[in-house]
Amino acid sequence: MQGTLIKHLGKHVGEEVTVQGWLYNKRSSGKIQFLILRDGTGMVQGVLVKKEAPEIFDLAKELTQESAIRLKGIVREEPRSMGGYELTVTGLEIINLAQEYPISHKEHGVDFLMDRRHLWIRTPRQNAILRVRSEIEQAARDFFHQNDFTLVDSPIITPAACEGTTTLFELDYHGEKAFLSQSGQLYNEASAMAVGRMYCFGPTFRAEKSKTRRHLMEFWMIEAEAAFFDFEDNMKLQEEMVYFIVQRVLERCRQDLELLGRDISKLAAIKLPFPRLSYTEAVELLRSKGEAFEWGEDFGAPHETIISECFDSPVFIHRYPTEIKAFYMKPDPEDPRVVLGADLIAPEGYGEMIGGGQRIDDLKLLEERLAEHKLPKEAFEWYLDLRRYGSVSHSGFGLGLERTVSWICKLDHVRETIPYPRMLYRVYP
Repeated sequence: MQGTLIKHLGKHVGEEVTVQGWLYNKRSSGKIQFLILRDGTGMVQGVLVKKEAPEIFDLAKELTQESAIRLKGIVREEPRSMGGYELTVTGLEIINLAQEYPISHKEHGVDFLMDRRHLWIRTPRQNAILRVRSEIEQAARDFFHQNDFTLVDSPIITPAACEGTTTLFELDYHGEKAFLSQSGQLYNEASAMAVGRMYCFGPTFRAEKSKTRRHLMEFWMIEAEAAFFDFEDNMKLQEEMVYFIVQRVLERCRQDLELLGRDISKLAAIKLPFPRLSYTEAVELLRSKGEAFEWGEDFGAPHETIISECFDSPVFIHRYPTEIKAFYMKPDPEDPRVVLGADLIAPEGYGEMIGGGQRIDDLKLLEERLAEHKLPKEAFEWYLDLRRYGSVSHSGFGLGLERTVSWICKLDHVRETIPYPRMLYRVYP
């Protein structure tokens, strides 16, 4: 049977409702029991008075943490309670009496919790993170829909590399060599030539031997590609999308952010347009902060943190050296040493959240780039076709969902941003 969701209790003040979920905690003062129930949309306290319902009172004594139950009760406003409402319990049904629960209401070590990730996600903090993640995903979809982008799915099994061959997960595809996708981008370019403006959303894989707080082996990307978009169009689209997402989360997930202890004023202070720094200007900024940084090197996490600390909003770093960017990046016509690409760096030290840029649309130049990067031309013949048949200027980007969740929720480690993280030495559960 379907009951009333806890998040909707405010619509039923004074009414008798049935809620169903799991017992998060309980306490007793002898003649009164307080049952805290969670259902995934929130938590509510059920108040059970012994003299009013002695049989139910005795039944409630049997309840263990995470037992599945149904509570019937009268909804009443109670500003001191979580969510602002309580239930005066009139009925109790035990659906499943849980065994002794391994995660108690005390501090546990990270490895202990990660081994029990399937249970850890039931806790209020992890619930809040998952709800924020869901809202970010939905906001991105709504943004693209409102801006006339078509959702076109890209394959997860691919015959070629997108971001370089050193971080590929290789697999045997019926006797042929294939790889788990690093990005949907190459296919997105083809899709954009079909529908004009497109986006895809799915898992991507990088076999990076990294153990930093920012890296996962499997993560989700929201990627967009648009025909006839130039470099400036692309950055404008990115900042508008990120701003849209932040405003949506502030509107719909404020309670979750507060539960996480997030300083909401930091998010509320973000304004459009986002600041922009060329790569060269960013190098000069780092040097002014005492960093010995050579032009031509790529930025590491400490460098991105230093840059981000100078701004309240996400900041674009654009026109990176050609040598450190992917083969498909279009050179700047005014300075071929750099490309028309940009990374969007999140505030508060959370690093790159978006990478993107304008793509090479000239067939000859793209063939030269493939050769320079020692990539097999035969694997990219279909990609080269895009430059043979109606090539146009086009641009796109990819937003890392987990890094975005990490920044918006202000989390210490990216492992909390995804239900079941895949890290260097963790593939269970």
